[in-house]
Amino acid sequence: MDAASLRFGQYPPPLKTVLHLSDTHLLAGNPPLGGRYDTEANLERTLEAVERLQVRPDALVFTGDLTDLGEPEAYRALREAVEPVADRLGAPLIWVAGNHDERPALRAALLDAAPTEDPVIAVHDLGGLRLVALDTSVPGWHHGDLDQGQLEWLAEVLAEPAELGTILALHHPPLPSHLPLFDILELREQDRLARAIAGTDVRLILAGHLHYSTSGSFAGVPVSVAAATCYTMNLAQPAVEVNGMDAGQSFHLVHVYEHTITSAVVPVVDAPRGGYFDAEWAARMAGLSPEDRLEAFSRKRR
Repeated sequence: MDAASLRFGQYPPPLKTVLHLSDTHLLAGNPPLGGRYDTEANLERTLEAVERLQVRPDALVFTGDLTDLGEPEAYRALREAVEPVADRLGAPLIWVAGNHDERPALRAALLDAAPTEDPVIAVHDLGGLRLVALDTSVPGWHHGDLDQGQLEWLAEVLAEPAELGTILALHHPPLPSHLPLFDILELREQDRLARAIAGTDVRLILAGHLHYSTSGSFAGVPVSVAAATCYTMNLAQPAVEVNGMDAGQSFHLVHVYEHTITSAVVPVVDAPRGGYFDAEWAARMAGLSPEDRLEAFSRKRR
């Protein structure tokens, strides 16, 4: 059953849907990352979860650290894993560069472009929703930055508003982290980005890099950070003891409405599910009158 037909409240169906994934960190030949993490298997599990949603997204966005060492073979493996899923979903793929990526190999293997050190930037029109991919990577370093040329380009792009507004996608989130030393790896000179988006139609910023899901606001714009597919940070520890774990992988389901955008964390887990809600229940509810539906679902049980 079409989920849109089950809307009984005040909000209409979303205008656009974006799936946001991050930090795949693939390695050529797939040795265990850090001697522990099977990044290809974890990506495969994530993509299986993506397809189980049975949604037709307007884009799949990967916000950086696509590979761990920038190896051409690793980019090819990523493309071979993700493109068939995107094709089945009928959704364009949007690649964003991260601090572990190498621009020449990324451009050649994923974009079929010249293998140069030029920033990996692009503008995507998703049927009125504009998605701008920025490149905060700094070749040879792990912190993030945006040079003046990229900021001027962004200002030119944003000079003309888009019908449904703009989403920015970048790797380094313009947010603080409570974890010690993570500030060494942050996006630098964030005030310059704030000035570039001030007064524009930017409605949301998507990012990765931290290996845990978080959210906040930057220059009045919501920021949604997706966790990694490879491994995640175990935040159920004192901040100084937080380390990676082979659990907690997730991605984000982004819904664009006329007046708001939501970003939901979708866990990649194998766990028993409740048996109350299913397609049969949804069809039964859809066939009830509003009064009977309220009685069947909304009234408190004594």
